[in-house]
Amino acid sequence: MRPTSVMRRFSRWLQPGQVAVFEACLIGLVSALAAGWMAQGVDWLGGLRVALANQWSPWLVLPAVGFVGALLSGWLIQAEAPEASGSGMSQVKAVLARVPLPLNLRTALVKLISAVLALGSGLALGREGPTVQVGSALASQLSHWLPTSPEHRRQLIAAGAGAGLAAAFNAPIAGVLFVAEELMQDVSGGTLGTAILASFIGSSVSRLLGGNSLDVNLDALKVPTGFTVQEIPLCIVLGLLAGALGALFNQGILAGLKLNRRYIRVNLPWRMALAGVVSGLIVALLPSFFQNVAGLKELLLSGQAHWHQAAIAFVIQFALIIIAYGSGAPGGLLVPTLILGASLGSCLGSLQADFLGLGLPTTFARVGMGAFMAGTSKAPITSIVMVFEITRDFNLVLPLMIVSVSAYLVSERLFPGSFYDKMLELNGIYLEAAPTTDGRLAGLSAAQVMQSQVETLNSNMSLDQVILAFSQSHHRGFPILEGNKLVGIVTQSDLQAMTQRQLPGDSPVSAIMTAWLVTVKPTDSLTDVLYLLNRYRLSRLPVLEGRKLVGIITRSDIIRVEASELGGDRGQFRSRSNSYLVYQTRAPATGRGRLLVPLANPETVDVLLELAVAIARHQELEVECLQVILVPRHSDPARTPVRTTASCRLLKQAERIGKAAGVPVHTQARAAQDVAQAILDTLKERHIDRLLMGWEGKTSTSGRIFGNVVDTIIHQAECEVLLVKLAQFEDKPQFDRWLVPIAGGPNAQRAIQLLPALTAISPSPQIRLCQVFNPGQSAPDTAVLNQDLDQLKQTFADAVSSVSLRSKSVAEAVINLADSEQDDVIVLGASRESLLQHAIKGNIPEAIARHSKCTVILVRGAISAHPSV
Repeated sequence: MRPTSVMRRFSRWLQPGQVAVFEACLIGLVSALAAGWMAQGVDWLGGLRVALANQWSPWLVLPAVGFVGALLSGWLIQAEAPEASGSGMSQVKAVLARVPLPLNLRTALVKLISAVLALGSGLALGREGPTVQVGSALASQLSHWLPTSPEHRRQLIAAGAGAGLAAAFNAPIAGVLFVAEELMQDVSGGTLGTAILASFIGSSVSRLLGGNSLDVNLDALKVPTGFTVQEIPLCIVLGLLAGALGALFNQGILAGLKLNRRYIRVNLPWRMALAGVVSGLIVALLPSFFQNVAGLKELLLSGQAHWHQAAIAFVIQFALIIIAYGSGAPGGLLVPTLILGASLGSCLGSLQADFLGLGLPTTFARVGMGAFMAGTSKAPITSIVMVFEITRDFNLVLPLMIVSVSAYLVSERLFPGSFYDKMLELNGIYLEAAPTTDGRLAGLSAAQVMQSQVETLNSNMSLDQVILAFSQSHHRGFPILEGNKLVGIVTQSDLQAMTQRQLPGDSPVSAIMTAWLVTVKPTDSLTDVLYLLNRYRLSRLPVLEGRKLVGIITRSDIIRVEASELGGDRGQFRSRSNSYLVYQTRAPATGRGRLLVPLANPETVDVLLELAVAIARHQELEVECLQVILVPRHSDPARTPVRTTASCRLLKQAERIGKAAGVPVHTQARAAQDVAQAILDTLKERHIDRLLMGWEGKTSTSGRIFGNVVDTIIHQAECEVLLVKLAQFEDKPQFDRWLVPIAGGPNAQRAIQLLPALTAISPSPQIRLCQVFNPGQSAPDTAVLNQDLDQLKQTFADAVSSVSLRSKSVAEAVINLADSEQDDVIVLGASRESLLQHAIKGNIPEAIARHSKCTVILVRGAISAHPSV
């Protein structure tokens, strides 16, 4: 079975958060194992090289081993993975900047083997660069086996880099900081969380395997360190020297690369072989302790090296590193810079000990590592933490801070910019110009593009019913809901499979639907949406908020966005919020939908919320309470100071009512110039299914039916709207006797469907249906009345009755009936279009609400956007 299939099946057993933890742990584990294998290979080959040199002539052995090992390493890179040459850190940084460079399992294997050959044969480079690239490549391969979004793939690659560095130095914190400070320059929760876990696992496993990139047991040296105030000037001098020489080192590396490309016109294997021979000859000329790099490190860090030995070590290592790296050999620069820093610090420490006697040479040797690393990598925080984690010596923290910051400031002055960016520019890669995303789609989220009104099918439908739904619609697919939970999707391709399998028509839709779904969240970027559509070859993606289906995105929607952007309408899909959130609380998201209740009048809050809670409890909804704080028209809501004391008091009252009823209640207060706009913003941002709002029962605006706010909401809100005018009595309004005028039409039917939820506020509701006919109509058609009566009797039994009336005025007949029968509530259904007709013909709903003494509830159904699915 292919690794892709195994990983994908395994991921289905885990939640998204668990998958991320599993990925981080796996990346840390494999990165540490790769680092351990590389360390053992380099140590074995390097030990064999030293043993042969001791047994035979170093003049013969060292150049010969350097030639053969470097030649084989270069041949492998050139033949299998050219991207594996060099340190690898600059390549990883380019990939994280979305430059399309190869980074996969092949890269990891070639880098691992070639680095062992090159470093074990004596090239003066470190293995931390290869471990970083190997860890990143393995993480990148994992992201292909376990497909994810482009942004999460970047986070996994960064985690692999951090794990590789942490495994190389047993320094997990430094691994995380290097990712944040140099590679990604990102401190978001997703990036840091994944990198921290991967680096911790990588460092822990590496420590179990005995890995250490310095190859020196500092604890065994048992040499003292210390720091006094008198040493601060010397630390500053060390920092200044490290910064200047670090800038020179960076220039030397770049010059070496340019010289090799310009004057040594042979392919990579022969360039590396030449570097191996030259390095071997140089080392053979030096005393025996230079032939063993581990012994050289121990001599420097123990403080036993005389100043002239340290100076020679610095010059020789400086030259060897430039020769090796300039050839394109696979090796890192961090360990070499640590050796150079130790040499520089040991030299200065030995000189001051001889002439001034202010401090210990060991202190300067160890803090010199951090100084030179900060001067070359331009990552002072990582340098401080890395040296501290390597030495585990608290006495070094303060001098490390002094020398690292000093070195960084000088190096940045002499060699501005990132060293890794300069190396990429040498290869024609400019990160500033690297494509980050399609500019036309930048900044858009799924919520801004999705269709929020979605036609769905129920999970208990038969295949015959599904076929009928397809025949009556232009859609090519339907989401399948069980209750309000998305359980699958059925497409025309599934119907073709039904024919091939010869399934009977009464089979459930679950027999052919796709149950394993790829979904997105409203906050996901459009680049993530495009990636998933292309990765899985899909034509549509459901948008979920928790368990709730809030919209759908199709390829047609993407084309619509691009066409709009190309046409210059750049603001059509941008956020247009004219209100600003100043306060909010969140309850558990356990409902199947949300009911929004704007709160304004403290005197009617209790009654309105009792009605909302009754509806929410009956239909398993969450209640969202909104309080709008008005600001002047000329003011910016986001910058205008507002008082929230009264709003918070009102919202706390709503929370108490919800808690007593066992209904989740979310609250928020918004500053806005316009109440209607604040409500519309909330409807969009919180994906509201139903709106319940109060109305005074009158309008003071000429040309308006219900007033500015209510008219705007009824005309623009896509969700279902319940408009409530409460009865004006001294006592609390009652909800026992309900009058429901029947007029036909979809919204009148919706009012009938909502009655069980509306009447849940009363323990024993009595319902009367009525239909008003024209007096001149000889034979009134009561079919709709009788049908609704039969429907409600299934729920309310004998608690529902009906009556037919004759009158020239519908409003007058309904009001008189409600008065004579002492009804408590009138429920009306009306669509957005019919309201305009009512305004022309006398505005029936407004007339009833204005003149009736009882509570009036107007139901306006959701506005269908008819998305193409």
